[in-house]
Amino acid sequence: MSRQHIVSLQRSTLIATMVLFIVSSTASAHCDGMDGPVVKAARRALETHDASLVLIWVQKKDEAEVRQVFQATLAVRNLSPDAMELADQYFFETLVRLHRAGEGAPYTGLKPAGRDLGPAIPAADRALEEGSMGSLKALLTDAMQRGLREHYEKALTKKNFRADDLAAGREYVEAYVEFVHYVERIHEASTMPVQGHFHESGASSEEELHAEHQPQNAIEAEAEHR
Repeated sequence: MSRQHIVSLQRSTLIATMVLFIVSSTASAHCDGMDGPVVKAARRALETHDASLVLIWVQKKDEAEVRQVFQATLAVRNLSPDAMELADQYFFETLVRLHRAGEGAPYTGLKPAGRDLGPAIPAADRALEEGSMGSLKALLTDAMQRGLREHYEKALTKKNFRADDLAAGREYVEAYVEFVHYVERIHEASTMPVQGHFHESGASSEEELHAEHQPQNAIEAEAEHR
């Protein structure tokens, strides 16, 4: 594979690699954390009495409900420290619930601050905060290169099997399928629109990689090429 080809693949799959990181179960609930962007916006809104800071996180049809809860929260939180804590929590929960619903994602409660979100999401946030995606790009391209190299080399090393060695032939087909699915998923993710949260189909990523997508008569084809 030429250097130019590798560079081109890196560019075309940069976004796709980030998507593959984000669809992990720990990262998919980024916005429902107490230290997530939605709650951070809610805290700023309450401090400044400016509801517009949180309305951007919900759909237009939910604006009225957010405004109503926002005003009620401002009124109640002045009663006592305990009332403030309860009112703020209710406001956070309402806002995150509506935000998640707008993305077609279930609301499972507010998550504690400090969760391990993996490397991708914090890197994405830092890139926006710093105005530079240098570190983010390095993280993603390195992950993509490692995965591509691993699947490619595995398939390549198993390619030259004897035509009468069915066990070795099946090992090649398995490696081939994993390699093709890896490349296919990266390409599809890099060209498909990203809308809200990704929904799991019920099968794990590993199961999807092993889904039935085998080359027709792959073993026979390899034998013919010999």
